[in-house]
Amino acid sequence: MEGFFREHEERPALESVLVKGVEVMKGSRVLLWPRAGGDIMDLALKGKVAIIEGIEQDYEHRIYIAVTLEDDPGRDLGNARILGHRFFFSPEEIEPLDFEVPDES
Repeated sequence: MEGFFREHEERPALESVLVKGVEVMKGSRVLLWPRAGGDIMDLALKGKVAIIEGIEQDYEHRIYIAVTLEDDPGRDLGNARILGHRFFFSPEEIEPLDFEVPDES
């Protein structure tokens, strides 16, 4: 029984994750590209700029990026985890916008 409880313990939050070679974390700006075949919200969010509010991992080790929309006047509601203002995407569905371009000189 002890192994069961260890397996179901709360996972520590991830501080950052690598997306397309760029480290993203809470506060990073990203572009949303939901996978094909999603629902109407995916269509509405496609191409929108969002701010990462958290990075979560489920018990099957899948990573989810929690975001709020940059131009959402109710963005503070997303920060408060109110439905309709906070959305989840996989790392494959986002594109980092904040990153340093290597100096080529």
